Order: sequence, then structure tokens, then C-alpha cells
Amino acid sequence: MKTTLHLQDADTFYEQLLDAHEGLTREQSELLNARLILLLANQVGDSRVLADCLAAAQTAPP
Repeated sequence: MKTTLHLQDADTFYEQLLDAHEGLTREQSELLNARLILLLANQVGDSRVLADCLAAAQTAPP
């Protein structure tokens, strides 16, 4: 699992993510997040890396 910043142009991605949620209801936004998570998980593909990511996200400070 990569823990250092590996995302190229993180600010642009964040803006795109915000734009994708614009005008959506809470339910639509949650569905978008779920679909995006599943698509990104498919890109990672390694179940051990995904399990490590889940564990890291659960222990991250609020």
C-alpha cells in the first residue's frame, strides 16, 4: 500500500470529484462514491492492498 502522495495533480482530481457531486441528492452522491470506490478498487486489483487500505481508512483520524 502506498502511503506517500502518488496522485498526480491531486488538486485537479479533487475539483473534478466536487464537480461530479454538484447537484446530486445525498443518495445520488453516496451511489456515485460507491461506484467510484468499486471502479478504483478494480484498478488496484490486489485484495491484500485493498484490505490494507480499508484498515488504514478506518484508523485515520477524523
